[in-house]
Amino acid sequence: MTRQPATGERAAHRSSSEGQQAALLRIGIGALQEADPELAQILDAEVQLQNSTLAMIASASIAAPSVLAAGGAALSNVTAEGYPGARYHPGAQQFDQVERLAVERAKLLFGAKYANVQPHSCSSANLAVFAALMKPGDVLMGLDLDAGGHLTHGSRASVSGRHYRPVPYGLDSSGRIDFAQLTDLVAEHRPRVLVAGASAYPRTVDFARFREIADSVGAYLLADISHIAGLVAAGRHPNPIDLAHVTTTSTYKQLGGPRGGLILSGREFETPGPDGRTPLHQLMQRAVFPQSQGTPSPATIAAKARAFANASEPAFRETARLIVRNARALANELSALGYRILTGGTDNHMVLIDVTSVGLTGVTAERALEECGILANRNRIPGDTKPPLITSGLRLGTNILAQRGMGPDEMSTCARLLHTVLSATSTVSDTDYRIDPSLVAEVRDEVRWVCARHPLPIVVPGPPVPAPLTGVGA
Repeated sequence: MTRQPATGERAAHRSSSEGQQAALLRIGIGALQEADPELAQILDAEVQLQNSTLAMIASASIAAPSVLAAGGAALSNVTAEGYPGARYHPGAQQFDQVERLAVERAKLLFGAKYANVQPHSCSSANLAVFAALMKPGDVLMGLDLDAGGHLTHGSRASVSGRHYRPVPYGLDSSGRIDFAQLTDLVAEHRPRVLVAGASAYPRTVDFARFREIADSVGAYLLADISHIAGLVAAGRHPNPIDLAHVTTTSTYKQLGGPRGGLILSGREFETPGPDGRTPLHQLMQRAVFPQSQGTPSPATIAAKARAFANASEPAFRETARLIVRNARALANELSALGYRILTGGTDNHMVLIDVTSVGLTGVTAERALEECGILANRNRIPGDTKPPLITSGLRLGTNILAQRGMGPDEMSTCARLLHTVLSATSTVSDTDYRIDPSLVAEVRDEVRWVCARHPLPIVVPGPPVPAPLTGVGA
């Protein structure tokens, strides 16, 4: 017996102009609301929350509606291990086209000669690259986690710091990468892989200098551009594609894509790997499948393809320009208010501040701001004596502010709101704080008003939000 679709989910008649995929998404949304109103309500509330909060999360961006639609495609029903033209399952004709499209768009966007769009995250991509280029016990060198590095760059908390021998490098007294120390460490320890990249570094990364140092001992250079991929694609940060042997990135932090990773290579894509024979691009292919992943996520790859196309448009390049201008303006405003800005400023989307100057920890600052409708995350800073769940710093990012269409003029408002909350918060302990509930209400009202004036690109405009009588803290 053929089972009929559940009520509300059977295929409805569609207009002649509506494609099968669009009809499926429309039917699916209606069925979700009818069959599972509890879940539908939570998802709706999330959209409202995102639009009414001032998100300054440096590791986030907003995926466009077309990216979200591609990520909900019927391709999710396809199982297809392997690569286009060499699958281990039938029925992958459309998925082959989608993956080829994503690969070509990624190569075009970054000027690469090789791209692998299957990694489920940049962490997965990094670990695949390491497995392709290193043996257990080989030396892996990356920026120290406490100096702004990433877990997968050799932290003991990660498998990368357990399978390989991590030797971290650090920062100089100005908070910038200490190339003198790095040169000495590379000469002493002779790493197999040197990683150029960070999760909390607000300055330009000198990939050419990294390559020179890597070449001095025959190391492979991996550039992890997860945080700055959008700026790289838009020409607002130097591109490492032809300097590094391999480049990795996430696709959601600054590219406005889905959760996922990407492996790229430029002129080095045919360079032999450690065995002296196999080209790097072949090693990368094998390292992802079958060595570290099985079935890829077809709908996610469709969303990546759409995001890469978006990132090739002039509007994306304008957003990238605003991201950098906003970050510099925000850093200047906060510095004028008395906050210590790490490295004295920023070259990218990120501003790192020391909140101990106002008697707070990173976690109390984060929680007080969230209570007021402002999102920023705690972060360790150089010389931090607080544990990772507490920290002494706050990391701010301008990706989503720029996507809202906010510019440098609005950064003075953002800085004022940040200062109003942080200066009014008193510490009870490393994790507890006090703040006047009436001030919380006032700040939340102004935040909602600011957000309504600059809505996210994923939100249908709603009724106007009344302006606050006066700006809080003005």
